[in-house]
Amino acid sequence: MSRIVRLNATGPIKIVPQDKPIFICACGLTKNAPFCDGSHKKCIDEPEGKCFTYNADQVRTEVAE
Repeated sequence: MSRIVRLNATGPIKIVPQDKPIFICACGLTKNAPFCDGSHKKCIDEPEGKCFTYNADQVRTEVAE
């Protein structure tokens, strides 16, 4: 089943354990869930108040609400 998950984060969540920081994906684009792989760089320039989908190749398409 497919579904749209609306996320508004454009960067990762930093978790600081004892040795080194870990970044958890907050944008939903990572291919290494739950860890950030830098894919959020694709959504940094998304305009406020608009909704987008990303296909398997992470190509962005605006969704009419």
